[in-house]
Amino acid sequence: MIIKVITRHGPSNYGSLLQSIATVKKIEEFGHQCEIIDYQRPDERGLNGVLTQLKAKDGFGNPLKKLAYIAIRYPTEKFAQARFDEMRKKYLKMTSRCSSHLDLKKISADAFITGSDQVWGPLMNGVYDSAYFLQFVDKGSRKLAYAASFGKTKFDESTVVAYKEMLCEYDKIAVREKSAVSLLEEWGLDNCLGQVLDPTLLLDSKTWKDLLVSKHDSQKYGNKNYILVYQIHNDSKLSDYAKRIARQTGMELLRVNPFLHQIYRGGKFICCPDLGEFLALIDNASCIITDSFHGTCFAINFGKLFIEILPNNGTGTRNQSILDLTGLSNRILSDFDDYSLIDEPIDYRKVHEILKNERAESIQVMKDLLK
Repeated sequence: MIIKVITRHGPSNYGSLLQSIATVKKIEEFGHQCEIIDYQRPDERGLNGVLTQLKAKDGFGNPLKKLAYIAIRYPTEKFAQARFDEMRKKYLKMTSRCSSHLDLKKISADAFITGSDQVWGPLMNGVYDSAYFLQFVDKGSRKLAYAASFGKTKFDESTVVAYKEMLCEYDKIAVREKSAVSLLEEWGLDNCLGQVLDPTLLLDSKTWKDLLVSKHDSQKYGNKNYILVYQIHNDSKLSDYAKRIARQTGMELLRVNPFLHQIYRGGKFICCPDLGEFLALIDNASCIITDSFHGTCFAINFGKLFIEILPNNGTGTRNQSILDLTGLSNRILSDFDDYSLIDEPIDYRKVHEILKNERAESIQVMKDLLK
């Protein structure tokens, strides 16, 4: 069967790319042909992307502030975009570029899948995109979803009406968070197969290391004793905490991110490394401090000590969901003056047994979707 997947693979974000790679790999293991639909909106790339982000921010009414934001942000965005374009070409099977719904209508397949990530939530412009609800697909083709996420739990009435209308057209749906299952039940939809793991967790740590982490990358960081910060959101409390706990423990602080502006947030900065090096940084860290969902996923998959700081923008349900599922909600930091979590080991025998069972169930759901 020929399968095409639409997901949020386009942002300059490690998690977005890694979950796309995992989705294609797993579907191909079942004997199907699979590609990611290379849908990239013009208002989310280059200068237009920076302007879209600027419109969504408060406090930028002053023209000089706007110019300063663009002057600082655009070069870093352009660099990260170029790096991730290279990585997508290197690691990901994709269709030709689609920039509009009209382009999407030209794509043909036996089945279309809405993939993982926050595909059913508001985009950079604050509005959802019906393309991620497969509205470009002809009625004769199958519509499926695996590990789709809303990113939030509250929507206005008109959005709920639109969502219900589009989602009832799906043949089968599997979602990533427990909160998403509750939403679909609340909306009266009966085509949901339940909650499944994020695609990155369908591959075990050995598979990821064989796939992306080279011996050179591992040796580069293997002899260091360091705390790794992988921070997605703008939260000064997280940055301050990381610096303080590094001083408290005497360990080196490393920070990895696609965007150069994080160079000022503390720690030795590693800007936009290749995917293999990014995973090697996680694999060799003594402890990981993160507010990232996929940072959390890889810390768990690789059996690493980690401290979770939930995002400060109301999108923490996905982080909370995977921690609840694996019995690790005690890794959430609740007091920024508490340094005890770095001394509390994690019993990964129990965690990985849970993960093994959940992985088997999620893989079975994916098989059921594709029948």
